[in-house]
Amino acid sequence: MIYPLIPLFLTSSVGASAAAVGLIEGVAEGAASLTKGMSGWLSDRLRVRKPLVVAGYGLSALAKPLLAAATVWPVALGVRLTDRLGKGVRTAPRDALVADVTPEHARGLAFGLHRAGDTLGAVLGPAIGLGLFVLLSEDFRLVFVLAFLPALAGLAVLSLVRDRPPAEPAAVAAGDRVPLRRLGRQFYIFLAISLLFAFGNSSDAFLILRASNLGLTNIEAVSAYILFNAVYAGGAMPGGLLSDRLGRRGVIGGGFAMFGAVYLGLALAGGSAAIWPLFALYGVYMALTEAVGRAFVVDFAPPAARATALGVYTGATGGMILLSSVVAGVLWETVGPWAPFAVGAVTGGASALLVAVFLRDRRA
Repeated sequence: MIYPLIPLFLTSSVGASAAAVGLIEGVAEGAASLTKGMSGWLSDRLRVRKPLVVAGYGLSALAKPLLAAATVWPVALGVRLTDRLGKGVRTAPRDALVADVTPEHARGLAFGLHRAGDTLGAVLGPAIGLGLFVLLSEDFRLVFVLAFLPALAGLAVLSLVRDRPPAEPAAVAAGDRVPLRRLGRQFYIFLAISLLFAFGNSSDAFLILRASNLGLTNIEAVSAYILFNAVYAGGAMPGGLLSDRLGRRGVIGGGFAMFGAVYLGLALAGGSAAIWPLFALYGVYMALTEAVGRAFVVDFAPPAARATALGVYTGATGGMILLSSVVAGVLWETVGPWAPFAVGAVTGGASALLVAVFLRDRRA
């Protein structure tokens, strides 16, 4: 409900510059990244998933009303930090739980189903939030308070989930170490390529700011964000299924190339008309990469190290977004609004090429 409103709230209500938005999003994502790695390792070590998932969603729920109370951007930074720490705590154990209960031949489809459901919330939520924003005379703070209610409902539904860690031999029982070397060479090659890609993939807050910069109103900019998520939600399951049938490498490489093309379009765009098709294509890129990347990581990792591998992957790439978002904010202010997108166009194309040359599917 509130994510696409946050950059607009930061710049219009609490006096944050584009560079400050980059700092806020970067620090928040960086903290989440560190937490993802630790949470994944802890989940594997203790062989539990659900308690960490519940704690993570609880922290993010608490952040909604706290953001409504922010009056200066450093306070908003602290609240965003709380929200992203919640994401960091829950992500790796949640994704490992998906893998634990899924047959190998349908792993891409399962992650696609999860991303489709998650993103459907990112379609309906902003649509509801935008409707409330209009009805409440563009009162950001009241919308943030109301967003606390569905967050609590999500926690109630989560209470129905059962923890199902995989059965493992005594050598990797609860309390034993999960060494990083067990993750394998192909995992680290994929991680390195993903880090290069993440360097050009700054926070989506800059997409919304770019839409506004090119002439869209606040309502239109949020509507374009909803369009992107609608395309992503519709494509996530087909993208995951395609990776099960044809292999992960070609699908994710094509997604990286599409990202580069979208960012090139955003760098060169001269008016608001280009935003709508580019945001729709951005949804296709997400459908081809988000779920498939997680499935790829699980393909490489042994079952006892799943959450660790997912935590390292999501944590390291998220940490790179810390640097990327700060750099994007500085480039926006010093070079121009087009500059962060030019960087993303280059890294997206280079990552697609590296996937084709250095990666292989673990299985046909």
